[in-house]
Amino acid sequence: MSTQQSWHVVGHDAGTGDQVEYWIAGGVFTDEPVAGAEQLDGWTLPGLVDAHCHVGYSPAGVVDLPTAEQQARDDLATGVLAIRDCGSPLDTRPLVGRDDLPVLIRAGRHLARPKRYIRGLGVDLEDPAELPAEVARQVGYGGGWIKLVGDWIDRGIGDLAPLWPAEVLREAIDTAHAGGARVTAHVFAEDAIPDLLAAGIDCLEHGTGLTDDTIDEVVRRGVHVVPTLVNVDNFPMFADAAEKYPAYAKHMRDLHERREETFGALIEAGVQVHAGTDAGGFVEHGRIVDELQAMAIAGGGVLGMRGTLLAASTAAREWLELALPTAGASADLVIYPRDPAADPSALHEPMVIRAGRSIDGSARS
Repeated sequence: MSTQQSWHVVGHDAGTGDQVEYWIAGGVFTDEPVAGAEQLDGWTLPGLVDAHCHVGYSPAGVVDLPTAEQQARDDLATGVLAIRDCGSPLDTRPLVGRDDLPVLIRAGRHLARPKRYIRGLGVDLEDPAELPAEVARQVGYGGGWIKLVGDWIDRGIGDLAPLWPAEVLREAIDTAHAGGARVTAHVFAEDAIPDLLAAGIDCLEHGTGLTDDTIDEVVRRGVHVVPTLVNVDNFPMFADAAEKYPAYAKHMRDLHERREETFGALIEAGVQVHAGTDAGGFVEHGRIVDELQAMAIAGGGVLGMRGTLLAASTAAREWLELALPTAGASADLVIYPRDPAADPSALHEPMVIRAGRSIDGSARS
């Protein structure tokens, strides 16, 4: 990490195409010209957001805090200046509020049922009726979000199925909202979505089981969706690993086969989508560019790279109530040497500025 510098940034916003000019001094944006500032030219974003990430978790299970810190640094080097952590078995609170790491917005622990999610990752509740009380505890432990496991394989029926009764979901989400937290849910299949929406869910993760009817309800309720396309590409692998459950395996393959059609329908309907890698499990950290490229071409390119960049930066920051480049705000910025909407290879060449410092290992730093 370098020392804080003064910068004069001119160019265009990569998400809108608009001309921009920024002055940076003392780690923040300023409206006043800064004498002696170094000029930078390029295409800018106010920091990418990985809106579905798991800092503190890996394919081998929970990691220690230094490893979690390195995961966050791996994301930072790619231009991710904010992470919405969608559940971690590690207490990552020591990583919050550090200006040498991405802004970390925490969801605490996944809330699931015994044998109905990845072992050791979440809090397993024997009785579904315990969910509202556990949500209340997680409101205090988390950082503004609650993560529910909405569906998972039920080995008794051999297929994906909801975890929670509708009345329990309503009470749990009401509890979170009363505590000032928002709620999101892991959901692959179709059946869990109507009850989650009716209960007042704020966001859906993956959402591969969305249909025309439930997409209409998502729009009506203003629910956001994080499609995690790079992890959805693993669905055939998940199916292959579960051949003793043929209904589940077929269901996962079907969801995968229609993933681009589903994504296209979301965009056409006007659903607010954001980029999330689902890093920490089957996906390595530092994959945000892969997710952006997948989103830009999914559904026949209905969103496109310009729309993807906007969804993954300014729109995501507004949704998560993060600062944009205004006077007095932390000087968080990503600068590309070329327009990444016209030449996506530029996404691999970011200059990353966090709190007025260029990040070691980023391009041109």
